[in-house]
Order: sequence, then C-alpha cells, then structure tokens
Amino acid sequence: MKQRTLGTGGPSVSAVGLGLMGMSEFYGATDDSQSIATIHHALDIGVNLLDTADVYGAGHNERLLGRALAGRRRDEAVVATKFGSRASADRTTFTVDSTPEYAQQAVDASLQRLGLDHIDLYYLHRRNPAVPIEDTVGALAELAAAGKIRHIGLSEVNANTLRRAHAVHPITALQSEYSLWERGLEAEILPTARELGITVVPYSPVGRGFFSGKITDTATLAPDDYRRFDPRFQGENLQNNLKLAERVR
Repeated sequence: MKQRTLGTGGPSVSAVGLGLMGMSEFYGATDDSQSIATIHHALDIGVNLLDTADVYGAGHNERLLGRALAGRRRDEAVVATKFGSRASADRTTFTVDSTPEYAQQAVDASLQRLGLDHIDLYYLHRRNPAVPIEDTVGALAELAAAGKIRHIGLSEVNANTLRRAHAVHPITALQSEYSLWERGLEAEILPTARELGITVVPYSPVGRGFFSGKITDTATLAPDDYRRFDPRFQGENLQNNLKLAERVR
C-alpha cells in the first residue's frame, strides 16, 4: 500500500482510506459483523486511515469502529472523526454547531464511543458561518494541547476560511468532495492547500458508488438509500451522467 503524509509533519497514512459512514446509514441495510470484518481486512492489507463521524448513525459508527479496534494495536489505525453536524432525534433535521463549547463536549463523547484516549485527526465536519473560524480552531488547538486530539482538520470550507484557520493553528487536512463529477476544489481551494501544506482528503471519490458502473437505475437501491433523492441520480441527470461515465469507462 502506498503511503501519504498528512499535512506538514502529520501521520503517514495509506493512499486509500476507508470511509465508514455507509456502515451505519444512508446506503441501505447494514451488518455490523460484516462491517467489522471489512475494517479488519482493510487494516490487514495496509489501509490504516479510517474515517468516521459522531453524526453517522447517531454515534453508532464510532461505537462500531471502537469495537473493531478493540484488541488490535493502537498504532495499526489512524482514526479520523468529526464534529459539528448535529441531527434531531428523528434524524430528519440536521444543524451545524461549530462553537468552542460544543467542540469540548463532542470530543469527549467521541473518545468514549471509540474507546480511545486520543483521536488522530479531528475534523470540523461543517462550519457555521455565524461562529468565527478562529474561535473554533482555537478550541481545537486547546484539545490538541490537552492530548485529546493529535491533528486538526476541516471539511467543506473555502480557501479564505482555510487560510484564516491555518493562521491560528496548523491545519493538517481538508476533507471535501472531489471526484470525476465534482471538481469545485480546483480553482482556489487546491492551490491554497498546496501553498499551506494541507493535505486534501477527497470524500466520495467514486461518486457515491456511481463510478463502480453498477448503478444504472435507482429502483435497484434500497428504499432508504439516500441516493434515491440525490439530484445526480435522478431522471435526465442520471441519464446524462451515465453517458459521461460510459465515455470514461
């Protein structure tokens, strides 16, 4: 497995990471035993960057990863999780909380669910523009100083926010959507990340499964699969995307 260094002086991680979100929700039925076996297989073949978030499955995803890592060597995995996205009890409404106070609460809850004494890479999942990014990153810097997290990441922020955040404390990674059908990072964000020495970690690099070539009709997806409602998988959009995917294939 090829390796990459996150940020400037960050951990060495596998060039291919494993995103765990679908092991808890959004893509249909899940199976914890199969998910844990998948995580173990990933670690066995050298995939050590494991990505979760507190909001995935209302904490289930972090607890799942904690179970998968129990009994394994801590240094086998580089654990990345996130805070800032909050869901209502019925999972129908999502809000963003990037306040320093919530960062303090969220990290402790994540550590407990994961069963770890520190998080290797802690992302702000989404940013509330009403909260200065300097305040949020300042709180994360305090968590790093306390040993609860090792490195700070951001997700889906623009170049200006990335620069402002990095001025407070080094940002190790930026996780944003980037794939053959999502190129929005290229104009300003990628050049800024390169300048600052921040690693870009693309999420959904295979188009939420679209580039597997196996999704040609949403009727084949589970009733609760969120892709049934994603505009890129709908009607004329899907047909146009299938034509483009065929050219790529």
